[in-house]
Amino acid sequence: MTETGEQREGFAFEIGGATLVGLEQGEGLPVVFLHAGVCDKRMWLDQMQAVSDVGWHAVAYDRRGYGETESQDETFNHLEDLEALLDAFDIHAAVFVGCSMGGGLAVDFALAHPGRVIGLVLIGTSITGAPWSATAEEQAIEMAEEDAFERGDRDMLNRVQAHEWLDGPRAKSGRVGGVARELFLDMNGCALAKPTLTQEEERPDAWSRMEGVNTPTLLLVGDEDFSPLSTGTRPCPRPCPMLLRQCWKARRMFPASSGRNWSVR
Repeated sequence: MTETGEQREGFAFEIGGATLVGLEQGEGLPVVFLHAGVCDKRMWLDQMQAVSDVGWHAVAYDRRGYGETESQDETFNHLEDLEALLDAFDIHAAVFVGCSMGGGLAVDFALAHPGRVIGLVLIGTSITGAPWSATAEEQAIEMAEEDAFERGDRDMLNRVQAHEWLDGPRAKSGRVGGVARELFLDMNGCALAKPTLTQEEERPDAWSRMEGVNTPTLLLVGDEDFSPLSTGTRPCPRPCPMLLRQCWKARRMFPASSGRNWSVR
């Protein structure tokens, strides 16, 4: 039971050879939370509470390869899994809140199913097919990540990715501590320990089709994020026509369940 009396309930549903596991809370307009590629549904617990408190229906789930979700190594597509989630809840349309890779999935879904998207909140988002150009300092930490991966050192890989995606690639390692760091290491450690899924279908390029995102969109980017995101040096060739606001104020956009904030400051 949550502090306000709203019960957060678990759910699971099957699609193909996978069992997708998630949480829901509250009633009303559906808000679907899509986690980052180094997290799982637990990153959204505080935000689910906030959404429920104002009378909306919060839904978050673990994608294949994350959290409590289990999957065979079979051909799959995250877009189809997300559509199946909506169908399982009889949700025609929702607001989608996505962080990093979760934001990229939200954009792809908006392009594929525009009638099912009421609005987007994109936090430090990826965009399928977007160019990437890191600074020399950022490339150094990317090399450390690659080295840990090639050596099969999961603990080191987890710590390096916490530096990249929690502290910020140009910030001091360990800048963010406490509950947020513990949660990050647990969520990412769980994902790194799962068997590799080798048959994910490639999603079509979204970078050149952003003018097709015709839904109200809020974009949030932390100024300690990778430079292509934080400095705006990766402008979209065809901007989203319904972009309502861009915010570059928070140091690192990682809405971990810390009890207070959407961003780690």
